[in-house]
Amino acid sequence: MNVAVIGAGSWGTTLADLLARNGHRVALWAREPEVVASVNARHINEVFLPDAPLHDGVTARDTIPDAVSDAEMIVSATPSHAVRTTAEVVAAAMPRRRPLVVSVSKGLEPETHRVLSDALAAALPGCPIAVLSGPSFAREVYAHFPTAVVTAAMDADVAQRVQAAFAARYFRVYWSHDMIGVQLGGALKNVIALASGILVGAGLGFNTQAALITRGLAEIARLGVALGADPLTFAGLAGMGDLLLTTTGTLSRNRSLGIELGKGRGLAELLAERRTVAEGVNTARAAVALADQAGVELPITREVERVLFEGKAPGQAITDLMERTLKAEQWR
Repeated sequence: MNVAVIGAGSWGTTLADLLARNGHRVALWAREPEVVASVNARHINEVFLPDAPLHDGVTARDTIPDAVSDAEMIVSATPSHAVRTTAEVVAAAMPRRRPLVVSVSKGLEPETHRVLSDALAAALPGCPIAVLSGPSFAREVYAHFPTAVVTAAMDADVAQRVQAAFAARYFRVYWSHDMIGVQLGGALKNVIALASGILVGAGLGFNTQAALITRGLAEIARLGVALGADPLTFAGLAGMGDLLLTTTGTLSRNRSLGIELGKGRGLAELLAERRTVAEGVNTARAAVALADQAGVELPITREVERVLFEGKAPGQAITDLMERTLKAEQWR
């Protein structure tokens, strides 16, 4: 297929390389001129995936219309806050075509607090929409470390088309009907990863981490089920799998940001030092708003949001979580 990957961060670039190695012709749109120049001149994304030569089937484009001009599949890999506006540019560039669209970003739309497939469907009416998520650090996928993920779509044929396009000997793709659950698992695990990093930065140990991960999964599943997700999704790759990776893996941007927060550094200072996006920051605020709308408690997520945006001390947030009213473990 002709594939357009919209967004040339480390994940978009890695998937562009994977798709090219699978025999597809890939146009990679980058907002940064230096990325376009380095990919086309030296076949490497020196900004977001350095020291990682790309397959010859990847070419970079500096405009979205150029990238999507003949695309049969579009991979949406922009940060969550840019998904809708970027998709609107895509729609204007191909008013009569309806290619398959695959969302690979992990977050919630900040303004609407909705999953990203909703933003894509609104901007690209008539296009079949799928999502791809799961435990998958870009660097390890690029290195061909065995990885398993899940794609979801309302139509099984659409999910299986995505499965076939992305599957490789080192990249196993399962499929699902549960678009809500797969996306919520991928989005909310970033908030729990921030919390995990805060615990590390505060010098706490394995008992605390185990409690956080377990109770974090419980609140992700609680919100997911309230919004119509299949509870079994949260025991799978997009749920527990991605949560374990992002809360414990040293390559996690959200976890590393949380470590610095746990040491007492401020959010504004930390964000000013980073060029890459830690999606958990915006997702924390959106998730709290979404939970309020659904009438669901997310105690860990709410405390992370207070640390991020209200200046609450991490130690106090941990104390407040531990001193909540005692209750049964089961969330139903």
